[in-house]
Amino acid sequence: MKRNNGLIISILLTLVFTGCSTFFVKESPEYIRANGMQFVIGDEPYYFLGTNLWYGCYLGSNGETGDRERLIKELDLLKSLGITNLRILAASEKSEIKNSLKPAIQNEPGVYDENLLEGLDFLLSEMKKRNMYAVVFLNNYWEWSGGMSQYNAWFGDGKVADPEDPNTGWGEFMRLSATFYKNEKANQHFREYIKKIVTRKNKFNDLHYYEDPTIMAWQLANEPRPWGNSEDVEYYYKWIDTTAAFIHSIDLNHLVTTGNEGTMGSLDSEEYYLKAHSSRYIDYLTFHLWAKNWGWFDAKKIDETYPSTELKAIEYLHKHFEFARQLNKPITLEEFGMARDLEIYSPGSRTSARDNYFQMIFKLVYDSASVGTAIAGTNFWTWGGYGRAKHTDFVWRTGDSFLGDPPQEPQGLNSVFDIDSSTLEIIQKYAGLMNELREGSIVKK
Repeated sequence: MKRNNGLIISILLTLVFTGCSTFFVKESPEYIRANGMQFVIGDEPYYFLGTNLWYGCYLGSNGETGDRERLIKELDLLKSLGITNLRILAASEKSEIKNSLKPAIQNEPGVYDENLLEGLDFLLSEMKKRNMYAVVFLNNYWEWSGGMSQYNAWFGDGKVADPEDPNTGWGEFMRLSATFYKNEKANQHFREYIKKIVTRKNKFNDLHYYEDPTIMAWQLANEPRPWGNSEDVEYYYKWIDTTAAFIHSIDLNHLVTTGNEGTMGSLDSEEYYLKAHSSRYIDYLTFHLWAKNWGWFDAKKIDETYPSTELKAIEYLHKHFEFARQLNKPITLEEFGMARDLEIYSPGSRTSARDNYFQMIFKLVYDSASVGTAIAGTNFWTWGGYGRAKHTDFVWRTGDSFLGDPPQEPQGLNSVFDIDSSTLEIIQKYAGLMNELREGSIVKK
C-alpha cells in the first residue's frame, strides 16, 4: 500500500488527543504491503499459494487441544510443498450453539483461555522460522466459532439462534448475526479484543503482534455479510470502515481486509461488494468460491454438474479480478474447496473432481497473475494434513483432534490430507510456479 503520510499523522494526532496509546512503527522491508494491484515485500513482489489452517492455535496450545508435535509436522509438510501463506483464526467465543468450537478463546467478555492465546504465539513463532505469512481473522459471521451471534448474545438479549434448529433456521440466524454491525456495546468489546490481540507480546519471540512481519494482514471477520434493506447495509459499510480504521490506528505495519466472499456474500450485489472494499482503510479485496454451497456442484453427480461448475467458477473469478482492477487494489481468493468423489470423507478415497477443479483454479490464477492482473494469491479450503476423523459418522465432538473442516461439517468434507498424493502434486506444482513468479518479477511502478 502506498502509505498516506498525512493520514498517518492524522491518526497519530487523533490518538494522542483522545488519550489512546500509540505503537511503534517499525520501518522494515519485511512487511507485506500493497502497491496498487500488487503485494510487495520491500522491492520484491509477493505472490503465493496458501491454505487455511484456522485451527493452528488449537494445536499450538499447551492445554487440552494442544499437539505441538503435529503442528510442527504440518508446517514442515506445507513448507515442503511451497506453501507460504496460512489463513488462521485468532478469535473464538464460547457459544450455546451445538456445532461450535469448544473450548473457546473467549469464554465470556474479558475472560480468556491463555493456553489458546499461547497456542497462537507458538503458531506464529513457528511460521516465522519457516518464512511463512499469516492472514489472521478476528471474528466470524458464522456460528462455528461463536462470532457475531455470540457477541450479540453477550451484549443483547442473551439469546442465540441455532441455524440447525428448525424453529429458527439459517435465515433467522443470518439476520440476527448481521445485527452485530449496529450493536454498539458488542462492537466496543470487539474493539477491546482486537486491541488485546494486536498489542499482544509473543511469549516465544518477544515480538508484539503489531511489529511481527509474520502477520500479513488482519481480517475483520470470516465471511462478514450484509443483510436486510439499504439502511441495514449502511451499518455494514460503516462497521467495515470504522473497524478497519481502528486497527490501522493501533498497527501501522500490517494490511487490513474484510474476509468477505465476493458478490455471493454481498446479497449478490456488485455495488455492495465494491463499496465495502472501496474504504481507504481496506488495503485489498477478498473473495471465496463455494460451488457446492451455491448449488452448482454435486459430488454424487460429477458428470452432470462439473462442466457447468467450471464455467461458473471461471466467470466468478474473472469478475472479481475486474473489481480489483477498478479499485486498484490486490485481491486474493482465500477460500475454495470441493468434496471428494461421491462425497466420501475418508482419506485415500478418489479426488478426481477436486483435482481437476484445483488444477483449473491454480492455472487460471497463475496465468492471470503473470500478465499483471490484480490476483495475488489463493488459500484453498482446507488443510487436514495428518488429522483424521475419530468417528465412523465423521461428526466432530469436543475433545476430538482437528481437521480443516469446522465442527458443523463432516470431518473430511473438504480437507486435503497428507496422503492425497494427486492433489498434493498439483498444489506443489502451482505453489512452485507462484513462488517463481514472485522471484522472477519486478514491482510495478
